[in-house]
Amino acid sequence: MRKITLLLLVMASSLVMQGQSFNGFLTDNYSGVNSVIANPANITDSRFKTDINLVGVSAFIGNDYAGVNVFDAIKDDYDFDASANIYPTDNNNALVNTDIMGPSFMFNINRKSSLAVFTRSRAFVTAHNVNGNLIENFDSDDGDDVNFDDGSLITTGHGWGELGVTYARVIIDDRTMFLKAGLTAKYLQGAGSAHINGDNISVDYLVDGAGPDLGTIETTGRLTYAVFDSTVDEDGYEYELPNATGVGFDIGFVYEWRPNYPDYQKTNSNGDTYYVKDKNKYKLKLGLSITDIGSINYKDGVEETYIIDKFDTVENLEDEFDNADSFEDFLRNYYVLDESKKGYKVNLPTALHFNADWSFTNRLYVNLNTDLSLVSKDNVGATRIANTVSLTPRFESKLFSFYLPMGVVQYSGFQAGAGLRFGPLYVGSGSVLSALVSDNTKAADVYAGIKIPVYQGDAKDRDGDGVIDKLDACPKVAGPEENSGCPWGDADADGVLDNEDACPNEAGPKENKGCPWGDSDADGVLDNVDACPNMAGTLENKGCPWGDADNDGVLDNVDQCPKVAGTIEYDGCPSPAPKVTEAVLKTLNAYAKTILFNNGKATLKDSSKAVLDNIVGVLKDYPNSHFSINGHTDSSGSDTLNQKLSENRASAVMTYLIENGISSSRLSHKGFGESNPIDDNTTKEGRRNNRRVEVVLVR
Repeated sequence: MRKITLLLLVMASSLVMQGQSFNGFLTDNYSGVNSVIANPANITDSRFKTDINLVGVSAFIGNDYAGVNVFDAIKDDYDFDASANIYPTDNNNALVNTDIMGPSFMFNINRKSSLAVFTRSRAFVTAHNVNGNLIENFDSDDGDDVNFDDGSLITTGHGWGELGVTYARVIIDDRTMFLKAGLTAKYLQGAGSAHINGDNISVDYLVDGAGPDLGTIETTGRLTYAVFDSTVDEDGYEYELPNATGVGFDIGFVYEWRPNYPDYQKTNSNGDTYYVKDKNKYKLKLGLSITDIGSINYKDGVEETYIIDKFDTVENLEDEFDNADSFEDFLRNYYVLDESKKGYKVNLPTALHFNADWSFTNRLYVNLNTDLSLVSKDNVGATRIANTVSLTPRFESKLFSFYLPMGVVQYSGFQAGAGLRFGPLYVGSGSVLSALVSDNTKAADVYAGIKIPVYQGDAKDRDGDGVIDKLDACPKVAGPEENSGCPWGDADADGVLDNEDACPNEAGPKENKGCPWGDSDADGVLDNVDACPNMAGTLENKGCPWGDADNDGVLDNVDQCPKVAGTIEYDGCPSPAPKVTEAVLKTLNAYAKTILFNNGKATLKDSSKAVLDNIVGVLKDYPNSHFSINGHTDSSGSDTLNQKLSENRASAVMTYLIENGISSSRLSHKGFGESNPIDDNTTKEGRRNNRRVEVVLVR
């Protein structure tokens, strides 16, 4: 009976602990290359020049079937049956999970991008829908009869190795807004895999089914068992990796809100900017990532389905199990093989991670982290993490950090732990504190590791002038920031420092900003009071000559219109423009009446161009006057056609005038169609008079 119980417990192990390895440590901005496993964007704009992880080990164990006092449970004489608190249900779950991060390193390509290469070995065993009532009765000397129907046991055991390459880059760095992204590509090598799942399994266990102290067990349904082919050579000595490979991907983004960004940027007088590398710059950091996208194909694996319709005594079942060489042999000998196939895939524990980190000071932080499995627990042949929400206050500095992770873990409930990083060492547990005070712990974890960190150095200022050496043109001699950290001098020894001397290489009075006074144009007016120091002029005009800006022969000092050409008679202003008289308008319209168009069209006849040129000549005599060109037709044809024709003819006349020198700003046009006749449209003569173009004075 004990062996069957052990078998069921092994099949039931997994799925309950923190979805995130190295709980607490990965919230640290000094977790370095290790942080790629949570979010690949973390490695760029980090606090490291480079970071080398030698080895880090994280292990988890948990369940929702039994609660224990952890420190009693690790003793050699611990009696599980007598001391453990049992919580059997029809759907119990449990966990054994390890994560080993091997030699790994990261380095910065430039200020905005980084690269990491890491190795990692992982092992998961996931199980669902394990009937705890059945296990408890098998494990009890005076158990009750159990009837269990519609069971859908799903378990998966999987171990694999990873070789990952991560590239991360800053996407946005705009004062308060900062965004970076990262992508990891992983080569996966399977190390071993097996899964068991049941379909409509029922178990009818009778304590005295075949007589006193002789129990019976009846099972029905289908059981699928998959395992990779043997990875041991024929002699049973040398381990060989199975024919199982795959690829995986992680993708992540990190956004930082940096309201105090000016504190982390230094700029000298030459415009060179240095970004502080050794300080965290955010008030709030938000991270979002999806990890473990991919699968491993076990090409030589075997998946077999058995019909387990069987009635037997428990004693005989135990004998069959004891005598079998392996679990596969037990299944093949005891049940009926229904289906067998070669090769299967195991999906990675794909998960969504959201992380929010708030900075109270440059040393005190609080982190909110959520891990959400994207793999259904009903997915056969897939590993998955447990959904978790954790809150981690921490103290963080370059050489030392301390964490207090607290969270709610799916199935295992509330967990509280502690961890620290001291230089190259990191160690911790996400559950050690809750385990210390509880006799009913359902989960426990621990991690430890060692690395070689190479931190970003702080900005040095050897001469103490407030200008960091990276931007200081004179790093060993103090000087003002305005002169890029160099002291001001007095090259011409005139008592005016070069920063205030407009002529640093020529002595001059302070009143002239260190430049000597002179008379460059030799007009008797010194340059300090000469408004035109390079052009001879008069004292009355502040050393400038009088000019004639409009070239009208009247000097600007007496020209009443210095920017408009005029006449001496009008003191340099132009004579008033002539006004258009009624006689002029009669002349214009007398010309206009003789403008001829091609029949039914708006195109001018060649004979009209001479008349139009006369109109142009008249209009040029009155440059300040504006005119409207109005078109009229007789009543022949439709109103619409006549309206359009009158407009086009007026437009054609205006276009000719513009093309021949009349400004478009002085002209407008309008068509009146047949609406304004000046004669009788019933006669040929009247219609000819009505077809006309008129020139009207606007202003």
